[in-house]
Amino acid sequence: MELRNKVALITGGSQGIGEEIARTFAAEGATCAVIASSNIRKANKVAKDIKRKSRGYTCDVSKPAEVNKMVDKVIKDFKKIDILVNAAGVFYPTPAGETKSTDMNRMVDINLKGNWNVTNAVVPHMKSRKRGNIINIASVAGVRALPAYAMYCATKAGIVMMTRALATEVSRDGIHVNSISPGNTESPMNEDIRTDPELKPVLDFMEMLTPSGRTYSQPSDIANTALFLASPKTGGAIYGANFVIDEGFAAGLFVAS
Repeated sequence: MELRNKVALITGGSQGIGEEIARTFAAEGATCAVIASSNIRKANKVAKDIKRKSRGYTCDVSKPAEVNKMVDKVIKDFKKIDILVNAAGVFYPTPAGETKSTDMNRMVDINLKGNWNVTNAVVPHMKSRKRGNIINIASVAGVRALPAYAMYCATKAGIVMMTRALATEVSRDGIHVNSISPGNTESPMNEDIRTDPELKPVLDFMEMLTPSGRTYSQPSDIANTALFLASPKTGGAIYGANFVIDEGFAAGLFVAS
C-alpha cells in the first residue's frame, strides 16, 4: 500500500494511460479524483470501479476558470491533493501547409496550456502544505521528431522543459515534479493504427523502428513508472527528471534484420 491515505488528482483519468494510473494508484491505497474532459459517466465508472472513495469530475483543462473550479471542488471533497498527474492530451497530425489554425490552437491549448493550467491551480495548495508530487505525461515525441506531428512534438517537448523548470522552482517547497515520456502505448487514441488493415503499413513501419520488438507498450508499464515516482519509498530524491518509457524507440535508428 505505497499510497495509503494519499489523494491523487488525475486529468485524462477516464481512459487510456490516465485510467490505468488511477487504477494502479487506487490498488496501492490512494483515493483518486478522476477527471474526464466532458463525459462524467466515464469518470464516474472508473471511480466506482477503483473504489477508495474515489470520485469522477469533468473539466476542460484548456479553460483556467473551469480548472480552478474543479481543483477547488476536489480540495473541498477530499481536504487535500497529494499527487497531481497531468495525463490529459490529444494526438493528431499537423502537417505543415495543411493544418488549420483551430487544430493547432486546440493542440497547444490542451496539451501544453492545459497541463500548465492544472499545475498552476494545484501548486499553491501544495506549497501551503510543504509537500506534493506532480507527474506530467509527456511523450517520446518530445525527445524524438515525428514527421507530420510538429505541433504534437512541440507541446510534449514543452512539457519536458516545463517539468525541469518547475522542479527547480518548487523543490524547496517539498514538491516533486517529474515527467514520463511514453512511446507507443496501447490506448483508445491509437486503436485504429493497431486494428485497421488499411493502416498496417504504418504499424509495420513502427515495428521496424522499435528495438524491443514490442511495438506498443501496455498502459500498466507507464502506470508503474508513475507509481515509482509517486511513492515516498522510491521517488524521494527525484526532481525534474524525464523517464522515457518507449521500448527503445528513442534510442536511435533501428531496422530489423
